[in-house]
Amino acid sequence: MEQRVSLITLGVPDMERAAAFYEALGWQRAESPDGVIAFDLISQTLGLYPLAALAAEIGVPERGLGTGAMTLSHNTRTKEDVAELLAAAEAAGAEVLKPAQDVFWGGHHGYFRSPDGHIWEIAFNPFSKLAADGAFRWNGH
Repeated sequence: MEQRVSLITLGVPDMERAAAFYEALGWQRAESPDGVIAFDLISQTLGLYPLAALAAEIGVPERGLGTGAMTLSHNTRTKEDVAELLAAAEAAGAEVLKPAQDVFWGGHHGYFRSPDGHIWEIAFNPFSKLAADGAFRWNGH
């Protein structure tokens, strides 16, 4: 796994209220599909996602996300890298919550819970390819 966090997804109960907070800090929304509000950061993106939808996507009850629900996402260069990294995480002691699989929006991803309880998404996004140096941008480079 390359040493980088690509996308920080925060599960929030009220997307517009959460977006208004970040906009009040001077952040600007990136173009994104319905259901996600994204803010491009320097080499990362912060995504806001409905809390209930996040729990359903991972396959755990909302209460299983705890407080301050979020996932840390690591984007890969290829679709095949997703399963390889999930296997490496499992071998290192993680619990795979969702195996590598295609996603409705055209990507490929899976989730694991680290030994200390943090949830990571490993994802390949054909619409947001990584730069040569591994930098991530929501709409690609």
